[in-house]
Amino acid sequence: MKRIAVLGSTGSIGTQTLDVVRSSPDLFTVTAIACGSRIELFEEQIREFLPEMAAVYDEAAAAVLAERVKDLPVRVLSGMDGLIEVCGASPSDIVVTAIVGMIGIRPTIAAIEAGKDIALANKETCVTAGHLIMPLAKEKGVNILPVDSEHSAIFQALMGRHGSKIAKILLTASGGPFRHASPEELRNVTVAQALAHPTWNMGAKITIDSATMVNKGLEVIEACRLFDVTPDQVQVVLQPQSIIHSAVQYEDGSVIAQLGPSDMRIPIQFALTWPDHLPSPAEPLDFTKLSGIEIGVPRNDVFRGLPLAYEAIRAGGLMTTVYNAANEWANAAFRQGRIGFLDIYEVIEDAMNTADVIPHPSVEEILDVQGAINRRCEVKYG
Repeated sequence: MKRIAVLGSTGSIGTQTLDVVRSSPDLFTVTAIACGSRIELFEEQIREFLPEMAAVYDEAAAAVLAERVKDLPVRVLSGMDGLIEVCGASPSDIVVTAIVGMIGIRPTIAAIEAGKDIALANKETCVTAGHLIMPLAKEKGVNILPVDSEHSAIFQALMGRHGSKIAKILLTASGGPFRHASPEELRNVTVAQALAHPTWNMGAKITIDSATMVNKGLEVIEACRLFDVTPDQVQVVLQPQSIIHSAVQYEDGSVIAQLGPSDMRIPIQFALTWPDHLPSPAEPLDFTKLSGIEIGVPRNDVFRGLPLAYEAIRAGGLMTTVYNAANEWANAAFRQGRIGFLDIYEVIEDAMNTADVIPHPSVEEILDVQGAINRRCEVKYG
């Protein structure tokens, strides 16, 4: 029985994690969960899974929740301290970091310092603080198990490596809903159109990132950090059906790819059951119904978030944080109707052009940059 803590239990990855737990009650037990502010769903999860600890980042919402669940033997925590305690002090073996944004950095570090394995779904933590968490995980003997479908695929393709050298990582992308759109068409994209992803069901922030392909840029940076490869060893290829989830090409020219349906419960479960592949609640891929697998090349001249990500990881240091923080502000501003779709790239590029590069930033410097970029963007873009 593996004890699980879920950071971000009310989001897309969090709810699907609990679905995996629900389907295999003999394998998993939930000891702690945390959310941002959605206490209605959160209360339902507490009553179903009966965790020992539950944290709400919004302190006012936490107070309301505490009153609602006072009939249950659960400790209700709040704020960043609550998220950190759920990750670091809960009686768990593995922490699923499914919260979105840089808010996940401190709780993830707390979990690693406590010796807990990490099922990593919070890519922003690796993008901005990978230079801190990867050495720390090695020092503490902690496994970082990727949950993103692409990085899980790469992780699985590397399992039979046995010292063989990687020629390149083939990181797949669906291309989102606008892969054939012209720049003129993209200027008029609405939020509703950008949220209509053709193959994946994700939260709003990640879905917009997929439409801009900034999400793939973040994944390039994450791949470099997780698998200790250079940016030149990561090639993004379009695979619109989202059947090939990524692949590794070795020096002899052979390519090992991981294929499967577009169901996040598969990589989530593998992170929880690694190194074993066990029956999952997902429908298996039926090869008799496949009509073809399309491969394409991303249009970097249009979807500029991807080449900007390569610039950021090559610059290193604080630049990946600048890239991520500027995108977080721009993504939210687009969803609020304050800037246009193509303006997202302008915000990121401007932030990178004006940033100071710090080679080995601390957690405090990383979080300070996010605050500074937010303030600058509010002034410049309103």
